[in-house]
Amino acid sequence: VCRLLTRRAHGFYARDAGVALRKNLGLLRRIMCQESTKFKNVWTTHSASPIAYERGRIYMDNYQCCITSIAQQPRLIYQKSKCAKSEKIEDALLLECPLGEMLPSPSDYKASLIVLTVQNWLLRLSADSGEVLEKVYLAGSCCKFFRYLSWDTPQEVMIVKSAQNKLPAAARQAGIQQTVLFYLAVFQVLPLSFIGMLEINKKIFGNSVTDVAVSNGILIVMYSMGLVRLYNFKAILEQFMEQPVDLGQEFNWNGQVGVVGKFPFGLPCNIKITDTPPLLFEASSLENAFQIGGYPWHYIITPNKKKHKGVFHICSLKDNALAKNGIQEMKCCSLEPDWIYFHPDMSGRIIHVGPNLIKVLKLKEVKNHADQMEIEEDFTIVANRENCVNNSVTVTASGRVVKKRFTLLDDDPEQETFKIVDYEDELDLLSTVAVTQIGADGRAHLDFHCNEHGILLKSIPLKESWDVTYSHEVYFDKDLVLHIEQKPNRRFSCYVYQMVCDTAKDDD
Repeated sequence: VCRLLTRRAHGFYARDAGVALRKNLGLLRRIMCQESTKFKNVWTTHSASPIAYERGRIYMDNYQCCITSIAQQPRLIYQKSKCAKSEKIEDALLLECPLGEMLPSPSDYKASLIVLTVQNWLLRLSADSGEVLEKVYLAGSCCKFFRYLSWDTPQEVMIVKSAQNKLPAAARQAGIQQTVLFYLAVFQVLPLSFIGMLEINKKIFGNSVTDVAVSNGILIVMYSMGLVRLYNFKAILEQFMEQPVDLGQEFNWNGQVGVVGKFPFGLPCNIKITDTPPLLFEASSLENAFQIGGYPWHYIITPNKKKHKGVFHICSLKDNALAKNGIQEMKCCSLEPDWIYFHPDMSGRIIHVGPNLIKVLKLKEVKNHADQMEIEEDFTIVANRENCVNNSVTVTASGRVVKKRFTLLDDDPEQETFKIVDYEDELDLLSTVAVTQIGADGRAHLDFHCNEHGILLKSIPLKESWDVTYSHEVYFDKDLVLHIEQKPNRRFSCYVYQMVCDTAKDDD
């Protein structure tokens, strides 16, 4: 640490873009993993409304209250007056300035929050003051219920999705059929511009569509029978665009004249899919579970039968061939299912999490078969269950044999069980939350593991009791740990831990 600090002071990294930041984060990682460094609970709050966290900011009271968690003691950034129910925020995304681009307004260079209100307004708020920087009215004559925000391309292209379109009961009884299921509005961000709106229609995609999503230029359509179909979303926008329009433009749409993005005109549905787009790929999977990743490209599905729940097949996207050792199954008996996903560090690895075991898997070429891939274990992380004895037969002191009528589940609360696994990209650390609950008192600890080899580097006990029946979120962000808990009757709690370099006098 001292050597790196000295080199930095002499300006060794001044001319290399990004090197100084990487060295600083390397310093932070070394300091954080020292034995003398601890994480101290510096702030706790409770709320009757949901609590959200985004990049060093804690949002409460439906985003009306913003608290910074970066300061030594979390403090209020802004508090807006209580809003009416009609202004309630349904969803939000944090928007950060793209690097190396000229933007039209000075406010564009600062972080902002894109929010979607219950009355179909899309607002861009200053992350520092809550001030409204831009506002767009979404719902014209076609759709009245936009509810969800997501990224197609992070920090570049945003999707606003409607709730599923349903006819009133009287219309259904009259025999009127609803063919349009969802509306998707597509925006380029910073500067905020409207690309187009399209509808997902039963006549085009089929009667059994249950949901849609857009990610990385791919339209993902899910069906009730477990089928998942992928289409080229960018090609759809280009092929079926009727007329490009801009926000603030006066426009005549089906005889109705108005200003695009202003009330009450909203946005026109200017992308009309008139024919089924070319299919890129389809797969059948239990509960529509489907993921793509790895290198070369592979996908993960569960065979579409209930008896296969907890069984994952890893197949090549190129030819659907099952990878060697590509059937992954924990064979665990638990209430909560195990889960699997591609590692977010873009290494192409796979993380498979069970109650007491975390497997990090990697794809590699089969020896002497360059066109075939196999799944190999990179490393495993095992829960600490050294003192756990689960024998079905025990012998008493008098010699009497006692047989248990049941066996413990693998995720029995009295055994240490993994509940959360996450990745901190800036410090390149894999974090895990393991919980043990005895009676009403549950104890959890957050562990940091080397992302490359899985070695345990640091363990942080969480001071608050952890009830496994409640909903929990844990965020690890550089030198900050934040735990959000949802209790029954919509009671929320937030616990903030910050890194402190302990002294001999400090017992906390």
